[in-house]
Amino acid sequence: MSRLRLNRLWVQFSLVIAGVVLVAAVALVAATYSLRPEEPADRPPPAEVATGESATVEPPNPFLGFVRFATQSVLVLITTGTALGIGAGIWMSRRMTAPLEGLAAGAAQIGGGDLAYRVTPRGTEEMIGLAEAFNHMAGDLETAESLRQHLLADVAHELRTPLTVLQGNLRAILDDVYPLDKEEIARLYDQTRHLHRLVNDLHELAQAEAGRLPLTLAPVDLAALAADAVDAFAPIAEEQDVRLVHAVAAGPVVIDGDRARLMQVLQNLLANALRYTPAGGSVTVIASRTGASAAIVVCDTGEGIEPAHLPYVFDRFYRADSARNRSQGGAGLGLAIVRALTEAHGGEVGVVSAGPGKGSTFTVTFPVPARAAA
Repeated sequence: MSRLRLNRLWVQFSLVIAGVVLVAAVALVAATYSLRPEEPADRPPPAEVATGESATVEPPNPFLGFVRFATQSVLVLITTGTALGIGAGIWMSRRMTAPLEGLAAGAAQIGGGDLAYRVTPRGTEEMIGLAEAFNHMAGDLETAESLRQHLLADVAHELRTPLTVLQGNLRAILDDVYPLDKEEIARLYDQTRHLHRLVNDLHELAQAEAGRLPLTLAPVDLAALAADAVDAFAPIAEEQDVRLVHAVAAGPVVIDGDRARLMQVLQNLLANALRYTPAGGSVTVIASRTGASAAIVVCDTGEGIEPAHLPYVFDRFYRADSARNRSQGGAGLGLAIVRALTEAHGGEVGVVSAGPGKGSTFTVTFPVPARAAA
């Protein structure tokens, strides 16, 4: 039985006992008075009884004296017990309600926007656990709000850059600084494509995170998908002098998924690997199946990732070092889209790296349908 339930039972028991004792006290007093002997109206005073010519004093009844003493003692004990029981009940009730009042005040502070507010854990073990859970929730809300603010700042920055370029170039064309030729139009067109790609990426992320991304599910062979992606990126890898290797699976690796979205996942992983792998390095793509799960692994010999940054590489716009800066291209959404699309398929994505200069390995796992697992 939990301590909170024991405390509630103790309060109830104390109040019930106090009530029972009070009723017993009233009943005892009434019974004591009802047992007193009745004195006739014409009876002479009890202290004096005439015997002949002299008067004698009647001795007191020891039984009645004992009853009176016992009654007074019991009444004192009952009164004391009643007061103690009521006091203990009030104290225990206050002990349980005070932490709840603190939680209510904390909820009001959080609702008012003070996400840094924390309550002090106190009271019973359950109340302390509830207070700690409340503080954990407040911490998550504070982190989410901080991420939201950073997201807005990053989105504003990403949109501002191409818009500034467009505005400056168009202003220069209007002022006859630049001629309106195809080369200048091509530069402006590249900026509009960047804007379009950024808006599309943000839209897909929002849909995926809200669980509203439309998926056309059908059997997809991940091994064949990996082969197609490697063929598509082979010219880019050759141009960068990077060896692109496809490890052929022993057989089909079939899952239920949206082929276009899964290809997008693999393309983002390959683009990320090629971007940070220097000339002379290699990128390896492996599709495999183990039991009831299938996986695609993209391993590179590139710049690697510091261990402290590994938990955050799938966050949107995350850049902690030179491996994720704007000068090397990309808006910082590729890996965030990989995670969102993978989770939309019921899968998981992870990354391991031994550190800077030691390459990275990205692994995407998906559940295998029961018909394929049999």
